Formats: sequence, structure tokens, C-alpha cells
Amino acid sequence: MGSVQTRTASQETTPAPAILAAFEAAKGFMPVDEGLALYAAASEAGRLGLPLLEIGSYCGRSTILLADAARAAGVTALTVDHHRGSEEQQPGWDYHDPETVDPELGVMDTLPAFRRTLHRAGLEDHVVALVGRSPRVAALWGTPIAFVFVDGGHTDEHATADYEGWAPHLAEGGLLVIHDVFPDPVDEFTGQAPYRVYLRALASGAFTEVSAKGSLRVLRRTGPGL
Repeated sequence: MGSVQTRTASQETTPAPAILAAFEAAKGFMPVDEGLALYAAASEAGRLGLPLLEIGSYCGRSTILLADAARAAGVTALTVDHHRGSEEQQPGWDYHDPETVDPELGVMDTLPAFRRTLHRAGLEDHVVALVGRSPRVAALWGTPIAFVFVDGGHTDEHATADYEGWAPHLAEGGLLVIHDVFPDPVDEFTGQAPYRVYLRALASGAFTEVSAKGSLRVLRRTGPGL
């Protein structure tokens, strides 16, 4: 009789080679080291037995990691995105990709690519995609979640709305993860708004910083002071 193989604690917070390969092959901007940190945080949060939520999915690169962590924990990954692209992804900007433009409407539409990404990775059944603007979806939400990954628009308006809309739903012990945190003022457009949200979360008294990797910050909800 063959032996039953189990994953070690370190393996449980590291994606399998096939998942990591799918992440690297997907369209998107997150580097591998930050992706591994995201996966480890999502895996830890999944132990609370509550959904994992991502704000800003683009074409599903980071969603692969959240969905696999959710699958392993027996929970669901939730994604919130209007799929019309954030500011820097519009035509004329550095992060614009013509392949993500709807040829009939002439506007950004990353939803088809997002769905293809999850299908290719075999993760569609572990994701509920909420297609809409973050504040509107948050206003309708009424149950606790274990993990909030803020990776949406990079203006103060959008980053602040993501934090204000979703942080109150984060369960005690859950993790708030903020991407593109750049303290240097030279990065005003690409990372200062997330940086200001990060500072606000720490100043609230509701969060304690757990770790940092590149531009990724992981905070744990340890208090009620939102």
C-alpha cells in the first residue's frame, strides 16, 4: 500500500510548482517575491475559515495565488473589480495593454482574460468574481472576512474607499495586505496613496504590522479602532 503524502508547514505556505508557473505565466505586474509573500499571508488567514478577498484583480495573476490558498483552506476567494482598468492602465499610459481593450466598445475589459487565467489554472470553482466598483460592493457586504488585499486604484480617492469599505469587515486576527506601498514621494502616482492608507491603518490602532516584502505590507487586525 502506498504511503499518504502530506505537506509540511512550510509547503502549506508555498504554492505548488504548477501554481507558481501559472502565476508567472499570467498577465500582470506582481513580482514573484511579493507573490510568495501574498500566498503565505493568504494561507495563514485561511485558517480562520472565512473568505479571502482581493480588491483589484486585473487579469488574475495574483488571484491564482489567493484562489489556491483558499482551495487549500476550504474557503472561497472573492474578487472585486469593475474590469475597466485602473488609471494607469488606460490608453496613453505606461501600463496600458492593447490586448485588454474590447474591440467592439473600445474600452478596457480585463474580465475575459481574468476568466481565462483562472480556467487555465483550474481554479474557477474556488473564486467568486464580484464585478463592480469596490465601494458599491462593500456597501452591500455584511459578513466577516479573513483577508483583505488592497490592490485597486492608486489615487487617494480609490485607495481610501477600498480601505474604508472593506477593513471594517475584517475579522479579528485577519490580515490586511496592501500592495504598491512606496514611501518615496517620487512615486506619488504609483504608490503614495497606498502608502498613506498603510500609515492610516497603523495609526488607527486596529492593526499591527506583520511583515513587508518589496512594496507589499501585511498587517493583522488586533483591535477595534477603525
